[in-house]
Amino acid sequence: MSDQPTDPNDRAGPGRDYLAVNRAWWDERAPLHAGPGSIYDLDAFRRRPDRLHSIESEEVGDVAGRTLLHLQCHIGTDTLSWATRGAIVTGIDFSPPALAVARGLAQELGLADRARFVESDVYGLPDRLDGEFDVVFASWGAIAWLPDVARWFRVAARFARPGGFVYLADGHPTAWIFNDDAATPGDLRVTYPYFTTDGPIAYVGPDISGSYAVPDAPTAHNDTHEWIHPIAWIVQAAIDAGLTVELLHEHTQIPWRMFPFLVGGDDGLYRLPDGMPSIPLSFSLRARKPAGWRGAGRR
Repeated sequence: MSDQPTDPNDRAGPGRDYLAVNRAWWDERAPLHAGPGSIYDLDAFRRRPDRLHSIESEEVGDVAGRTLLHLQCHIGTDTLSWATRGAIVTGIDFSPPALAVARGLAQELGLADRARFVESDVYGLPDRLDGEFDVVFASWGAIAWLPDVARWFRVAARFARPGGFVYLADGHPTAWIFNDDAATPGDLRVTYPYFTTDGPIAYVGPDISGSYAVPDAPTAHNDTHEWIHPIAWIVQAAIDAGLTVELLHEHTQIPWRMFPFLVGGDDGLYRLPDGMPSIPLSFSLRARKPAGWRGAGRR
C-alpha cells in the first residue's frame, strides 16, 4: 500500500484542484443527464423507479426497512430505486445541480419522506453528516474520481453501523487500462497505467465534450482528473478500515457500454462478444463492520 496516493488535496498537478475540476464537469452534465436524449431516461424512470441491476440487487439483498447511505449518488436514480424497494435512504453528492434533480424526483415519486439528499464530497462527509447506516453503498463509476481509495473506505466504514456493511460495485481496474474507443476486440490496447501513483489520469481539452450519457451534447467544462485503483489496493483499503471482506466478485458484464463492441442484454448489462477471451469488466465487494467494532472513525 505504500505506493498508493495519500494526499487527496493535491494530486491534480500544480494549481489544479481536482475536486473543483471534476465538480465543474458534473455540475454542467447533471441537467443534461436529466434531459431528453440521456441514457438515464427519466420519463421511463418515473414510470418504473427501479434501475438496479442483478449484480448489486442480489449482493446487497433485501433492504426493506433498512437505512442506506448512497455515496456519490449523482441524480439519485439508484438511491430512489433502493427507496422504492423499502429502504430509508440518504444520498450524498458534491454537485448541487445533480442533487436538485434527485430531490425533484423524490418529490415527484412520493418518496421524499424516505429519501433525503446531502451536498458533500466523500472525504468531507464526516463534517456534514451524523449517524450510522445498515448499508453504505456506491456503484458504477464512483471511486475512479477520487485519488485515495483508503480514505474512501475509512469514511464509508465510519458511517456503517456495527453489524452493517459497505458495498461497492464498479468498473474493474483491469478494464480501465484499455482505450475505450476500441471498435473491435482486436483494437484494444493498453493506454493507461494500472498503478496511478504519480498523479491523476488527466483528460483535458475542448475535443472531449459530451458525456457517457449524452455523447453529442456540447459542453464547456471538459477537463477531468481520474485514478485507477488496483484490486489489491481496494481490498486492502477495506481491511485497513477495519472491515471484514465477505465477498469479492469479478464480472464479465457491466451496466454501460465500456467498449463499443460490447453486446447489450435484456437485463441492461453489457457483455463481451462470443468468442472473445474473457477479461473482467466490473467487480463487486461487500465488507462488513464487525458487531464489536471499536474503530477510531478516522477520515
